[in-house]
Amino acid sequence: MAKYDFDLIIIGSGAAGLTVASGAAQLGVRVLLIEKEKHMGGDCLHYGCVPSKTLIKCANVRNQMTKAENYGLPAPALEPVDFSKISAHIRSVIDTIQPHDSPERFEKLGAVIRFGIASFTDPHTISLAPTDGKTPEHISGKIIVVAAGSAPSIPPFKGLDSVNYLTNETIFSQQRLPQSLTVIGGGPIAVEMAQALHRLGSKVTLLQRSPHILSKEDPDMAEIVETSLRNDGIRVITGTSIEEVTQNGEKISVHYGTKEHPAQEITSESLLVALGRAPSVHALNLKNAGVEYSTKGIPVDNRMRTNVPHIYAVGDITGKHQFTHAAGYEGGIVIANAVFKIPRKADYTLLPWVTYCDPELASIGYNEKRAQDAGIDYTVHTEVFASNDRALAENQPNGKLKLLQNSKGHVIGVQIAGLHAGELINEWVAILGGKMTLSTLAGAIHPYPTLGEINKKVAGTILSEKVFSPFTRKVLRTLFRYRGNV
Repeated sequence: MAKYDFDLIIIGSGAAGLTVASGAAQLGVRVLLIEKEKHMGGDCLHYGCVPSKTLIKCANVRNQMTKAENYGLPAPALEPVDFSKISAHIRSVIDTIQPHDSPERFEKLGAVIRFGIASFTDPHTISLAPTDGKTPEHISGKIIVVAAGSAPSIPPFKGLDSVNYLTNETIFSQQRLPQSLTVIGGGPIAVEMAQALHRLGSKVTLLQRSPHILSKEDPDMAEIVETSLRNDGIRVITGTSIEEVTQNGEKISVHYGTKEHPAQEITSESLLVALGRAPSVHALNLKNAGVEYSTKGIPVDNRMRTNVPHIYAVGDITGKHQFTHAAGYEGGIVIANAVFKIPRKADYTLLPWVTYCDPELASIGYNEKRAQDAGIDYTVHTEVFASNDRALAENQPNGKLKLLQNSKGHVIGVQIAGLHAGELINEWVAILGGKMTLSTLAGAIHPYPTLGEINKKVAGTILSEKVFSPFTRKVLRTLFRYRGNV
């Protein structure tokens, strides 16, 4: 039997890699965790979830202050934002969380931590090039997990490579808020950053290629968010085609066209390119291991195995579901298969996700787009936040909940656009995951007044169509001789 330096080698210390490392090390597996950056934690901690949600909170507090008069309060005298202080606050939040993802913590769990650039030399061997420039060493592993994450996707726009543009990896460390900003993209990162920076004081224009922002969402749900952006004062231009990007001194110009106006130009102080993430596959020398891959990522089966059975891939590197919670879930799938040798399969049917704009947009299961693509017959039920007393008390009545049922009456998906939608969707995670019936939800007692009542109300509305039907009334009249309405 071949002998290896480690039972398990993990490349990357983001959510997926840390999940595998923590679980495997505590189970007595000899684990090596390799990280190419100076700090562990991956994109989520340093460039994604943590800094973006911290920035969004700062922006929403500022926005609430500007709307004090809407709540009967005196309007405060607000000074311009000093973005260096916000940047320092973001850094402090990251530093507070960092110890949870530190080498010291994982070494105490039993893992070996090394920093450097990892690449394959053969299916069981990794070449580790230390960050200090020393000679690379070769390390073998019985099982290898590739969790190398992703990087900002940079399109081949003419002139972009000669422009000082921003991405999600550079925007949070800026020391000054740009007076004007153009955002290229209409996905979650683009929408969240456009709204946050606008609320802090930038004049923002958002250019989106698709007919509406958040193109993976249903148009009616995305429209709620788009309307909010426009009401904030953000200029949203959809159906665009980028022709060229140029820089003249301190100003950057984006030359674009639409169907109605083929030649247009927008000039701003800064440019944010937010066109999603690209799997970090190129530096790994995957060919040396015989692992199949493309620019879209590393394909895996439902047990997270690549075409080479002892090599797994998890997280953003697969190009599938680029969410931190999905990466953590996939890490658990690897633990089951690689450590316990239990053939557990990944199932994303009930994978929830949230876009943290204002209002938030949350989803679980099928929306109308995905149901139509899958050929599923469905019915739609909606409830609006304007009918929720807590939303009215909060002075945020915009938004709605949309529920999809299949032909058998089973709930197959829920989307919520509204105040704290990301928290509200958690109840549906439990309901759908636990196969709870709508009658159970409708009969459950929810505290009043809470936003969560909207979940109970949609269930009650659906059931009331059966309870208060003409057939039910006829049966009751027959059994109990009720005389009906006077």
